[in-house]
Amino acid sequence: MTGHEPGGQVPVLMYHAVADEPSAATRRLSVTPRALDEQVTFLAESGYTGMTFSELARAFATGAPLPPRPVVFTFDDGYADFAESAWPILRRNDFPATVFVTTGWVADAGPDASGKPLGPMLTWAQVRSLAAAGVEIGAHSHSHPELDQCPAVDLADELHVGRTLLEDCIGAPVRAFAYPFGYSSPRVRLAVRAAGYRCAAAVANVWANPAGDLFRVPRLTIRRHTDAAEFATIMTGSERIFWTDRMLTTGWAAVRAARRARKRVGRNG
Repeated sequence: MTGHEPGGQVPVLMYHAVADEPSAATRRLSVTPRALDEQVTFLAESGYTGMTFSELARAFATGAPLPPRPVVFTFDDGYADFAESAWPILRRNDFPATVFVTTGWVADAGPDASGKPLGPMLTWAQVRSLAAAGVEIGAHSHSHPELDQCPAVDLADELHVGRTLLEDCIGAPVRAFAYPFGYSSPRVRLAVRAAGYRCAAAVANVWANPAGDLFRVPRLTIRRHTDAAEFATIMTGSERIFWTDRMLTTGWAAVRAARRARKRVGRNG
């Protein structure tokens, strides 16, 4: 495989579970440890430099120079296999990572448990250990709801509770957020900013651009079927791989906007 990045843009890769035998609910968006190892090795051999999500956002915000061939690894939800399989691969190749943790899904969340985890999840001790090892811990809400459909009070709780629990765990500020399902809206993005986050990850399946919205930084979806050739194509900045994804996203965004409008009419009617 060969890689080439378009000028001024950065690939922000989005992963979920990393397992040979993932749960049925996570399978489509999972990758095998072998596939991740191949992808990471390719990037290392091609001269890519890893950044955390917040490091990239800070560089975009300040205009600071980026390292040679920057790339960002992000992992959503907080699955246990990140500590068991993904992090050893990344660390061996000197790549940092950002893990967006759904706090209500943490394996030993106890009375704070909320929502329905889709697979085995990290424990609080693992989250703390990963943070100490240099992994950036970001928030992914508390119960993983569709935030653009949440009433204002519930939205505020999702943003506040998740961040507070994570900061209590790792003893450091949590500045980055990722929208569950990738769903957001202007109202949600304003709430994320007001809650004290400094940047947020969407999906969009295009490369991140320094001129873009820091509360809507796009990521590229890496899936079970992403083979070596497709990964190489993604790393050229080619848009054809994600054409169907973007068409579906555009259509679904219109549906969700209409649903929000009906809810507003219902509340005001």
